[in-house]
Parts: sequence; C-alpha cells; structure tokens
Amino acid sequence: MRGRGRGRGMGGPGGGKMQPPFIPHVPFDLVLAEPAFPPVRAVPQETEEAFQAALLKRNQDLTPSEKEANAVTNLVTKAQAVFDNLIVNPGNFDACIEEVRQVGPYKQGTMLTGTNVADFVIVLKTLPTKEANEALGNKVWESLKAKEPKEVLTMVATEKGFDLSNTEATARVQVTTIHPNLKKLEAGLHLDVKHCQAAHSAIKYSRWFEDNAQQPTIKTLVRLLRDLKRRFSGFEPLTPWMLDLLAHYAILNNPMCQALPLTSAFKRVLQLLSAGFFLPGSAGITDPCESYSVRVHTTMTLEDQDLVCLTAQTLLRVLSHGGYKQILGIEGNSSIVTEMSVWDGVVVNPLERAYEKPADVTGEEDMEAEAGDMEAE
Repeated sequence: MRGRGRGRGMGGPGGGKMQPPFIPHVPFDLVLAEPAFPPVRAVPQETEEAFQAALLKRNQDLTPSEKEANAVTNLVTKAQAVFDNLIVNPGNFDACIEEVRQVGPYKQGTMLTGTNVADFVIVLKTLPTKEANEALGNKVWESLKAKEPKEVLTMVATEKGFDLSNTEATARVQVTTIHPNLKKLEAGLHLDVKHCQAAHSAIKYSRWFEDNAQQPTIKTLVRLLRDLKRRFSGFEPLTPWMLDLLAHYAILNNPMCQALPLTSAFKRVLQLLSAGFFLPGSAGITDPCESYSVRVHTTMTLEDQDLVCLTAQTLLRVLSHGGYKQILGIEGNSSIVTEMSVWDGVVVNPLERAYEKPADVTGEEDMEAEAGDMEAE
C-alpha cells in the first residue's frame, strides 16, 4: 500500500526475529506488461492526435524565444571566454582553476522560458575559501566590464559560488574544489562541503545526459516535467536529476528498445509514479552516476514520496477522463490536485496522504530506514 511504514526488526540473541532481507520490487508498468494485458478498447485516433498536439504546443510555449536564447548565449560566451583566460593566465588571482564546465538546463537544451539562467561549475585546484570565491567573482566581473564598460552587470556572491547578471540573463556559477581537497574543507572558512559535492554531481549529471539523453523526445518530456513540477506543489520534492532520469526511463526502457512517442511517455510517467515507482520498497531507478547501488528516490523523505505518489494518482485520474489541457496548464490551474473536479459526470476527488509520520520518528530516521534498505541490497 502507498506510503506504508516499515518496522525495523532487531536481529541476534535476545533481539527477536531476524529481519528478512530487503528485496526491491518493480511496480506494475503497463508498458512492460502490455503483452499480458492487450488493450480491449483503442483510444480514438482524434483524441490521441489532440493530446499530441497539446503536448507539442505546450512544449513550444515553454521553449525560450529566440531573443531569450540569444541573451543567455551571449552572456555564456562572454563568461566562458573569461574563465578560459583565467585558466591560462590567472594573473594576480591566487586560486588556480582546474576545470570549468557548463551544466544544467541551458547546457542540456531543456531551459524553460522566463528562466534565462545558465549554470557553470568551476573546479579549483586550491581550497575554496569564501574570500577566494568572492575574489573570483570580482575578477570575472572586472574582466567583463573591461570589455564592455557600458553594460549593466552585477556580481553577487552566494553560498554556492556567485551569480553574474545583466539586464537579460544570469550566469549562475557553482564553485568547488578537486576531490582530494573535499576532506580538508572547514566549516565557516570554506564553502560548504555539501555544496561542493553537489557541484561535482552536477558535472556527472551533465556528462551522463550528454551521452545518453540527446533524443529530442527526451528533452521535450524533461521540459514538460519541469513545468509540471513548477505548477503542482506535490511534485516539488522531485529534483531535476530525478526528472531527467524519469524522462529517459519512460521513453527508452521498453520491450521494443525504441523510443516511445511523447503521448505514451507522458502518460507512462504518471502511471509509474502512481504505481509506487518512487515509494519505499520499489526498485525505482538506480543512479547511473554512483559507483554503488543507490535508488534516486531514497533521497526524499517518506512523506515526500507519498506526496509525489498521491499527486500523480490524482493527475492520472484527471488525464484518464480527458483533462490533459488542465494538467499541461493550457487551461485551468493547479487546483485540480487540491479540489474536487468533474469530468463528463465523473467526480475526481483529491487523494489524501496514506503515510503519517509517527510522532517519535524524525526525518533523519526516515532516511536511515531507506539507507538500511540500500545496505540490504
């Protein structure tokens, strides 16, 4: 059942029964089970075509305009030139740059309109002190201003690095250090080790996406899922990396080993999440960028996993009764997951949570339970 908690038995002498080994299950997936469940009633062709047209229209609406794309590209080009020059000729800048890499939606080609942001990761050979981070940001700002003094450009240091912004776009820079230095980071003196590790993960994710997810339908589905997360708060716990992997899985992981059409893949994402794909005990998706077996959804708390599942279940019921325009945001609003709606006489009531965290269980213990599952694997 969705969201059911699990006890953790004590093993050994005097500790009661031994807990059985954890064996992750694969939730029901209609695409993988289609040979055993042949369709009894085909969806009308006009309905399928209308849904396909709506998905493509929504993707077009979410794709940045030529003006937006050019604004981001121009800033990226200028910033990249400064970064490359600092690697070759650091001048009076003490910190040495090991690598500069573009990451995130702009690099992947999945950027949403209205979010003119390009992401970079800068890997330093030296320790990333807060002073060095700010000095790097100022150095880049000065170099850009020297080339175009009249341009309105600001630099703001952040806990992860710094942001460079003009009137039309932003270059969001994460600063980290080489792997051997991560153990040397001190709280208060250097950038937070969690942010530095996340920056390295961003590089791995970007490389994986570049090697495995260049299929156009995957990029379209990623953009649609990012918009879905933005409009429905129940999907907020899903990280961009989870959405990338979901889109890749939904389109390419099928018996025919061929890319599914966009309509089928979009439905499949909601079907998978509704069936418990990202719930405790599910095999889910193993992170391809980790050297050990870790399921990506286990970074969410049990409450968040339950919330994602019930949101998907409600949206799937709406979709089954023809409410795709409301789900995509072409019509209506996000209230369809929080308020009752009626579709051709069929009432869809929002689902309630199935999991309630016991009063004596903290979020850390939720994560510990999931960690125990991974250890058992």
